[in-house]
Amino acid sequence: MSPDDSCGRVCSRGLYSCHWKHSSIPKRKHALCWFSVVTVVSLLSLSWMYICLVTFNDRDDVNWEGFANLKRWVNWFMVLIIISAVLTSYCVLLLLFALVQVALGEPLNLHWLHKIFLFFGVIFITFGVTGICLKWQREWPTVPLSLQATAPFLQFGAVAALTLLSLFVFQGFHMAEGKWSKFLIAVIFVVLSAAIFLCPLCIHSPCLIEPNKLPEKPKLFGHRGAPMLAPENTMMSFNRSIACGVTAFETDVQLSKDRIPFLMHDNNPGFLRRTTNVKEKFPNKDFSHSTNLTWKELQSLNAGEWFLKTDPFHSVSKLSEEEMETARNQTIPSLLQLLHLAKQHNVSVLFDLYSSNQENDTVDTVNTILSSGIDPSLVLWLPPAEREYVNKTAPGFTQIYDNESVMLNKGGDHLNMKYSKFSSKEIRHLRSRRVTVNLWVVNEGWLFSLLWCAGASSVTTNSCHLLKDMDGPDWVMAPLTYTIIWITVDIVSILIMTALFILKWKTRFCDRKGTDRQRNNTSTWNEKELSPFLSTG
Repeated sequence: MSPDDSCGRVCSRGLYSCHWKHSSIPKRKHALCWFSVVTVVSLLSLSWMYICLVTFNDRDDVNWEGFANLKRWVNWFMVLIIISAVLTSYCVLLLLFALVQVALGEPLNLHWLHKIFLFFGVIFITFGVTGICLKWQREWPTVPLSLQATAPFLQFGAVAALTLLSLFVFQGFHMAEGKWSKFLIAVIFVVLSAAIFLCPLCIHSPCLIEPNKLPEKPKLFGHRGAPMLAPENTMMSFNRSIACGVTAFETDVQLSKDRIPFLMHDNNPGFLRRTTNVKEKFPNKDFSHSTNLTWKELQSLNAGEWFLKTDPFHSVSKLSEEEMETARNQTIPSLLQLLHLAKQHNVSVLFDLYSSNQENDTVDTVNTILSSGIDPSLVLWLPPAEREYVNKTAPGFTQIYDNESVMLNKGGDHLNMKYSKFSSKEIRHLRSRRVTVNLWVVNEGWLFSLLWCAGASSVTTNSCHLLKDMDGPDWVMAPLTYTIIWITVDIVSILIMTALFILKWKTRFCDRKGTDRQRNNTSTWNEKELSPFLSTG
C-alpha cells in the first residue's frame, strides 16, 4: 500500500471498483459514462421506492391481483417493497461511494459486477412501471396526489442535497478541461438549481391553509369492518370497528341459493377460496356463484382461520390469545345479523350488492332490511341497478351515488368515490354545495391528513384503529409561513454554495500559483546548476 493510500481511499476504491490497489490504467471516458449511469439508476430507484411507499395505501389491491392470477394469497406487495428497498439502498450506496471517489481524486472504474446489478435494477423498475401501466393504472393518480402532502418537504430536502453536492460539482467544474466542458457543467447546475429553488411556485396543497380554517375531522366507515383487527366481513370484524368509533359499516352483500342475503366480498369464480375453507369442506362441489350454496352450507364454512394463517396486514401478532381464538371460529354472517348490530349501536350500513339477477336480489335485500326494524335513514343504498324501485319501496333510505353527474341528475347529495377521483378543489366545491363526500379506501395517515385538509365528509378505511387516534392532520401550515421558510431556505443555500465556490476557486488558484512558483524555482535552480556548463567564456 502506498503512503497516499489511506484506509478510506482503499475501502472506497475497493467497494466501487473492486481494485484495492491504485489503478494506473486511465479509463476516464468510460468511467464518466458509468458514473452517469449510477446517478440515473439511483434517481430512478429512489423514484420507484417513492411510488411504492405512496401506493402502500392500496397494497390490498396488489395482493388481490396476485391471488386472482395465482390462486394463492401472499403479501405480494410486501415482497415488492423489500426488493425495492434493497435495490434503492444498493444504488444510493454505490452513488455515495462514487462521490467519495471524486472527492478523493480516485479513478471511477466501476466493477463489472456492479454493472450487471444496475442492469437488473433497471429491468426490475421497468417491469414495475409496466405492471402499473397495464394492471394497476388507477394507482397513477395517487403519485401526484401524494406530492401535495410531501412536496414542500421534498423541496427542502432537495435544496439541502443540492447544497451538499455543490462541492463535488464545483470541484468537477474547476478540474474540467476546456471552456465548453465548464460551460456545460455550469448551465446544467444553474438550470437544476433554479428548478429546485423555484418549484414551490408550482406546489399546491390543501394543508397550506390557516390553521383556524381547518375543516372538521372526516368520519370513519369500517371497510368490511376492521379487517386489520379481525377477519373481514365477519361479526368480530364489525364489532371491532364499533370500538374504533365508526359511523358506518361498509360491506358486500350476495344471496344464497335459498335467497338469504349474506356478507362476502369476493364474487368471481372460486369466490369463497380466499376467506373460507370451502375447498376442504366441499371438494367436489361447484362454488363459482353464491346461489350454488344454501345458507346452511355457507354457515358451515370457517371464515376466520385464513386470517390467522395468511396475516394479510401483519397484525395478527397484536391480538391476544382470546382474540385469536375468536377469530379462528368466525363464520359467514347474514345481512340480517349485521343490521341488528347496526340498529343496536345506531351505526349506518353501506353496501355493494353483487348479483347476476339484480331485480330479484334487490327485492329480497330490501325486504330483509325492512324486516330488521332498523331506522331507514341508517341504510346507505349504493347499488344503482334498481334505484327507482328502492326509492318507491323504501323512501327513507339514504341514496348514495358513485357518479357525480348521475347524482346531480337525480337530485342527490351523497357521493361515494375512490379518493383519487377528486382534487382537493373539487372536494371543497362539493362540500360548499352541501354534498356529502365519502372517499375509499383510505388507510395511511398522510392520505387521511390530505383529505381532512380538503374537507372530505368521511372515509372508508381498513385502519380505523389508527385513524381514530389522529387529533389533527400530519401538518398544517399557513401559506405566508411556508413562503417565508421557502425563501429563507433558498437564500441560505445560495449563500453557502457561493461561499463554497469562492473557497474552492481560491484553493485551486493557490494550488496553481504554488505549482507555478515551484516550477519557476526548479527552473531557476537548474539554470544555476547548469550555468558553468553553459558559459562560453
